[in-house]
Amino acid sequence: MRLAIWGLGVACPAGVVSMLVACAAYGPAGLPVGSSSARAIERLGTPSGRYENADRSKRLEFARGPMGRHTYMLDFDADDRLVRAEQVLTERNFHDLQIGMAQGEVLRRVGRPSDVSFLSRQRHQLWSYRYETPFCIWFQVSIDTAGRVAELGHNTDPLCDARDDRQ
Repeated sequence: MRLAIWGLGVACPAGVVSMLVACAAYGPAGLPVGSSSARAIERLGTPSGRYENADRSKRLEFARGPMGRHTYMLDFDADDRLVRAEQVLTERNFHDLQIGMAQGEVLRRVGRPSDVSFLSRQRHQLWSYRYETPFCIWFQVSIDTAGRVAELGHNTDPLCDARDDRQ
């Protein structure tokens, strides 16, 4: 099979072509505004989260990437037409989270965490989010027993510590 890459005809093994096709469905790029949620699911796979609104609009979450560094939220209106798609694991979105916010609102804004652990002394869940950053950090959200945000902040990503230990 031949595949045109940067205007050149290049012979590619079938496996490479399959990987390139799979990468095309990584994010919502190329999915036009107005597309149905069924079309988005057909292209991106099963959502990792679904959030319904009182006005019948909805938000679908598509967590992606190695170590969960990308999460795409696709917003659909009441007529099931795509209104907006956004990669939500960003400093800006983390900054918008607030102490006292309900855990459901955190999920609706930034999706499921990369890692969940339990802080036994405080009896809190600790949600950790990996994201694209030049630093070796992740963002963490502490959820109290009432299901509310108790603390927010950055911490060293343990995967970075593991890499440092091997050196």
